Amino acid sequence: MAASRQTKSSFTAGELAPELLGRADLRAYANGARRLRNVFIQPTGGVTRRPGLRHIATLPGPARLLAFEFNTEQAYLLVFTAGQFSVWLNDALVALGSAPWSTAQLPQLAFTQSADTLLICHPEIEARRLTRSSHTSWALTTWPRALLPTYRFADPAISLTPSGTTGSVTLTASASVFQAAHTGTPFRFRGRLGVLGAITAGNQATLTLNEALPDTAASADWEEAAFSPLRGWPVCACFHQDRLVIGGARDLPNRLWLSRSGDLFNFDKGAGLDDQGIEFGLLSDQVNAIRGVFSGRHLQVFTTGGEWMVSGEPLTPSSIQLNRQTRIGSSATRMIQPVDVDGSTIFAARSGGAIHEFAYTDVQQAYQSNDLGLVAAHLIRNPVAMAYDQAQRLLHVVMEDGGLATLTLFRAEQVTAWTRQETAGAFAGLAELDGRVYVTVLRQGSTRLERFEPGFGLDAALEGSNAAAQDRWTGLNHLEGATVGVLADGAPRQDAVVSQGAVTLDPPALTTQIGLSYAHEIEPLPPELNTAIGARAAPLRLVSVSFRLLETAALEVDLGRGPSPVPFRRLDTPLLDAPPPRFSGDVRLAALGWRRDAMRPLWRITGQAPLPLTLLSATTDMRTTD
Repeated sequence: MAASRQTKSSFTAGELAPELLGRADLRAYANGARRLRNVFIQPTGGVTRRPGLRHIATLPGPARLLAFEFNTEQAYLLVFTAGQFSVWLNDALVALGSAPWSTAQLPQLAFTQSADTLLICHPEIEARRLTRSSHTSWALTTWPRALLPTYRFADPAISLTPSGTTGSVTLTASASVFQAAHTGTPFRFRGRLGVLGAITAGNQATLTLNEALPDTAASADWEEAAFSPLRGWPVCACFHQDRLVIGGARDLPNRLWLSRSGDLFNFDKGAGLDDQGIEFGLLSDQVNAIRGVFSGRHLQVFTTGGEWMVSGEPLTPSSIQLNRQTRIGSSATRMIQPVDVDGSTIFAARSGGAIHEFAYTDVQQAYQSNDLGLVAAHLIRNPVAMAYDQAQRLLHVVMEDGGLATLTLFRAEQVTAWTRQETAGAFAGLAELDGRVYVTVLRQGSTRLERFEPGFGLDAALEGSNAAAQDRWTGLNHLEGATVGVLADGAPRQDAVVSQGAVTLDPPALTTQIGLSYAHEIEPLPPELNTAIGARAAPLRLVSVSFRLLETAALEVDLGRGPSPVPFRRLDTPLLDAPPPRFSGDVRLAALGWRRDAMRPLWRITGQAPLPLTLLSATTDMRTTD
């Protein structure tokens, strides 16, 4: 009979995909786990029960969340719902306004911010800018149209003849080119800008000129607005090198426009001088509909067919260079904003099954795209939203199935660890704002705005306190009829049912935290049984397991006979079964019985007590047959 001891001191590979259960030779196997639910991986390697969610508000329907940081003291959360936008400061609603988008259009909204102005794009809606004047004063207006780009959509052979040279003139075309939707849009004829007025026929329209024409000769030198009710609107935008960059439009999906330097809504290309507008298309052997533009070390362009780098120091019409870097592609049906993590750009792959890191390498002088979810592919299923918490070094990704995958990413320590968060409902969106992570959650048929709250052990939760102990706690209308967990005076109580927005406690309490319970789970990979002379086989026996804990108030362990709570022994007290005291140190548990299935976990930590838990390491003693 052979004895062995194995110590797992790090979980920095996170939860591994089932396909890797036979790959004990991988480094990730030694530092991974089979299931990690409702926990976060620390950069140091430990596992911590995730914080609960504080209830902020019930929203009118599905929503997109966006962080708007005006300065270090004024950081707002913007919530976009069907037909309106709302502005939140320190979890309080401070402004509300109407908006043109519908519920179906929310996933395609794209955003970029400069100082006190947010630009909002959607291919079917005229681009808007949301401007902050004060905490409570926000205005949503359209972009200035006059100097936006123009483009020749019609046959190059079609010519126009003007009836005059100044003011309002009538244009007569050699073929039918005008439609009613052209009314009110910018128009460039022979290099002169104007605005189209009444469309009297398919080949005739009125043009109000801003500049005089040299004569009334017919000319094929004309362009209509690149963005209009007829041609669609910009897909996405960003700011780069003091220029506004527009990436794609509904009818021009693979085209880029860069404004004049310092003049953000002026896209006039002029004579091609260094500070004038720039325009070009992404032409290659595959479709390249632009889905994102991002200002990093270079201007990065994310398309459905691959990732591109636009270089030039500075970017000018003569110095600009365009090179495709990788061929991963981004989603064509949903706008998922790329995020910056330590100088690399993280984006969701078009396949819906990967999160990639787009990073520049000085050695190759090019970008590479690395799959961050390669060993946890089962957790990446059609991402819908993404945000990075710099303070905790956590990348959160909401999935289409309502789960939330969390990546602890710390390159210096080779930490790339995924876990999954679940709640009594479905995660739908998220945003990070100054170290606070907000989420939208679908619960009981409505959309809730909630926030990860350190110190909370329940979801959709509220806390309360009173100078004198009381038994009835109100303000829980958002949980009406639900069975809730209760933390009273720091200790768990029996579950309660919310009735008329309140719960009754016996005995009364001075402080409470009331919300929906959620269970955490830590399950190791099957034991590694390989030796120098080959692999040992079951049956095997777990003799004991020791857990090293940090500031842990409750622990339930399943050693094969079902979960059971573990009492902590402290130096100043006998065994304690009340969870509030926090324990740091080693807990050793003895196990009984032989196992013939080596795939069964030797141990499993689970439970839903709303109390802190941090596991630093686990040491197992086993016996196997020779």
